[in-house]
Amino acid sequence: MGSQSDWATMEHANKTLDSLGISNEARVISAHRTPDLLEEWVGDARERGMKVIIAGAGMAAHLAGVTAAKTALPVLAVPLGGGALDGLDALYAMVQMPKGIPVGTLAIGKSGAINAALLAAAILALSDEDIARAYDDFRKNQTETGAANSVPARTS
Repeated sequence: MGSQSDWATMEHANKTLDSLGISNEARVISAHRTPDLLEEWVGDARERGMKVIIAGAGMAAHLAGVTAAKTALPVLAVPLGGGALDGLDALYAMVQMPKGIPVGTLAIGKSGAINAALLAAAILALSDEDIARAYDDFRKNQTETGAANSVPARTS
């Protein structure tokens, strides 16, 4: 994430990954304030065992784009609310990447953070049976919980 204040949103991605048994690391690295650290961290991400990167940032939101420019790993972006445009500026920055530098962009805020973690799980599940089981269990539980909380159909 781009700054410590982003943790209030990005912790939902962390908790979701933890609940699925997926090891993860949360770091504050700014594309603007610490560009050398970002380049170093992204540069050896694959060697450290990273397979997917989730980048959350607000306002100018260059973190995801710069990260994607520096690695071939999948980068999932979470635009964070706040600022004058309440996250729309971050969303626009993330979805307007030039061809050849893909960034998978999710919803603004908490929903985006959770869905980024779930999309990362789906990607990782393609080559990891334990994650596949955990993700399948999550989806099954979500379906069962949703059906249990639905309102019965009414006819007149």
